[in-house]
Formats: sequence, structure tokens, C-alpha cells
Amino acid sequence: MIITSTEKKQWQKGETAKIAGVPLTFGETAQEIRGFGTCFSELGAVALGKLSEKDRKEALDELFDSDKCNFNYCRTPMGASDFSLDFYSYNETDGDYNMEHFSIERDEKYLLPLIKEAIKRQGELQMFASPWCPPLWLKTRRAYSNGTFRMTPECLSAYALYFRKYIEAYKSHGVPLVHICPQNEPCSNQVFPSCVWRGSELTEFIGGYLGKAIEGTGVDIMFGTINGPEGDDRFSWTRYSDYLGLAMQDKNARKYIKAVGYQWAGKFALPQTQDDYPDLEIIQTESECGDGKNTWQRMMHVSALMRHYFRFGASAYVYWNISLEDEGSSTWGWRQNSLIHVENGKFEYTPELYLMKHYSHFVKRGAKYLKLKGEMASICTAFKNPDGEIVIVAQNPYYEKVLITIEGTTYSLPPQSVSTITI
Repeated sequence: MIITSTEKKQWQKGETAKIAGVPLTFGETAQEIRGFGTCFSELGAVALGKLSEKDRKEALDELFDSDKCNFNYCRTPMGASDFSLDFYSYNETDGDYNMEHFSIERDEKYLLPLIKEAIKRQGELQMFASPWCPPLWLKTRRAYSNGTFRMTPECLSAYALYFRKYIEAYKSHGVPLVHICPQNEPCSNQVFPSCVWRGSELTEFIGGYLGKAIEGTGVDIMFGTINGPEGDDRFSWTRYSDYLGLAMQDKNARKYIKAVGYQWAGKFALPQTQDDYPDLEIIQTESECGDGKNTWQRMMHVSALMRHYFRFGASAYVYWNISLEDEGSSTWGWRQNSLIHVENGKFEYTPELYLMKHYSHFVKRGAKYLKLKGEMASICTAFKNPDGEIVIVAQNPYYEKVLITIEGTTYSLPPQSVSTITI
């Protein structure tokens, strides 16, 4: 079977051909696949809230039902992100090192209701969380944007407790957290909530404080979400050896690090990570965001990005914006793409939703990445499901039809298309 999407027609039955195409053969299997998903945000929740009850149900069904997109591994922010309505943390009581005033009350209004809608539809949902910014009194500069962490034992202990309280609070709401990240994009100062951590500082926090604080919760530490190194020249200290490579040399931190999460310029660290730590789970944590126009051409870029991550060991791929209104502006003015576009109380699925679905609908948790051999292997990504079914996602980036032959059957890939073949 082949399902094909082009700019004009999405999710259509594809075509086979009688003449032979470029042959593809299968190689060995590699990493196990955890899943696919998206990120929950306040602006995403508000956008979906503008829909009628019927349309909102249809949109959420499409994202999370097992017979549709089947998203089963998703992200949520710890406190404010750049797609929150405004900036906040869970405890802004100055000097509250025992976290007596910790509260997720804000999340109970926007994030948790949306997450619970996903849980209703997706029985295998797993979640991971990451902060964009600690409470301001734990930073060297009392602002959500920019700044660094106050690296004192008292502050580090308090922040580790902050994480444990978060895990316990979210689990009390039935949220299936499996991973926690110490910081979103630690390589960069940003105009939105952010906090720069050097690799040595993350290593100290994980090995000396965070790992011990969350023991027994059932939640593992994902080293991430790392947005460097090579190719990102903003700092001279954002290379691979300054972050994951450094942390894994520390025996105290290493015993707690169960996965590494990469996004944006982090993609340049994938080959080194795979070479050095082939048994460490790699997770793609944030798909590149686009410009709010949701074009087919941008989807083709993300398609190539997905192939890059799986080729170099990723077990999961997580899209960023679940839904946005109009042209999808963040709180700081960057317009971004989304899976669901909402405008004037109506919604539409974007090209990148169909791209994600070409993977997530077919590739099951526990599948293995399957290496391919052949001239067109560079445009295809293959998996072997636990039941033995083979899934090939093929992107045709060319402006003419491409024919590929797999096990005696020739499949026709239209120009500028994405297709899924199951065998």
C-alpha cells in the first residue's frame, strides 16, 4: 500500500507502476522507536479554545487517536515558554528555598486541561518536560529573558526540589511523565524566557543535585534540550565536547543521564553522539518552527530534517506548535508554523501535520529503524514494526516523478511529495 500527499492533495491512495524504478534493498535494523508527538502550550490551548466543541473534538481526535496521527510522545513546558500568554514560574516567593509556595495552579487553567484531553484519546501517551527559565530569584539577573543560574549549593538544592515538586504535582493529575530536561536551549540567551547553562554547570546540577532529588519518581533525566554546537557560532563554548561529551565524562552525572535531547543546531552533534554513546537514547525535542505561513516548501525542509534525525539515531520526533491562531506569533513576535491553523473560529490541518502523520500513523512504538541501500535511499526513511510490517516514508524533493522498486513492486512518487509505503 502507498499513501501520498502533494501540495494540492493530501493523504490520497498512491500509485504503482509496471516499469521498474530505482531499486531499494533493506539493511540491518538500528535504534528502537519511542514515538512521535507535539508540544502543549498556552497559546496552543487558547487557539483550540476558539473552535466550536465539534471542531475542537475533531482536531484533538486527529492528533491523538490511535487510528489517526497517534501522537504518543509529547512535550510540555515547566513554567513559561515563548508561547505562554505571559511569563511566569511556579514559585516567585523570594528566598523560598524549601519551595513551600510552589504551585502549578496556573497550569491547571490552560496546559493540564489540554494534556488531559490527549490522555483520554491516547492510551500510550508519554510526556517529557523542560523549563525555559527558573524562578527569577534563582538567576543572576532578575528577568525571564537572558541571564544565568546562581550556582550556589543553596540555589541548586532548591531548584532540584522544584523539579521534584513539579513531577509529583503533574503525576497527581495523571500525567505520564517519563523524562525531565534541566533546561530548554542552555546554549543561548534569548529575549523570551531563557537561562544559559554551561555544560560544566549542567553536569554539576545533574550529578550533585537533580539526580538525587528525583530518584524514585519513575522519571528519567534527559540531557537537553541542547541547541548547539557546530554550526552555531554565537559562542565559542557550545561545541559537543562542552555539553554532552563533558557531562558523560563525569561519573556522578552519567549514571543519571538516560537520554539526550537535541533541537535546532543540536542536529550537528548527532553523528558524534551516535559514535560515542550508541546505547544512549537520542530524542529530537523541537522541530524547526518556520515563519507562520505553513507552506509546502517549508514542510519539505522539515521532511528532510526528520530523515536526518532518524538516520543518526533518534528514537522520537517532537513537533513544536500544536495549534496557533492567524500567523502564529509568539509573545516576542516570531511567527511560527503549527499542526493546526485557527482563524476566525475555523481550523485547517497544515502540511506539516500530514508530514507527521505519514510517520506517526504507521510507525508503532517498539519499531526499529531500518537501514536502506540504493540510489534513492537518501530520500527514504524505513522502519520495521514489532509485527514485522515494514514502513517506508519517501520524500520526493525533485520536480519530476520518481519511481522506486522495493521487493518487486514499483511505486510512483509524484513531484514534491511525501509518501508512505507499507509492506
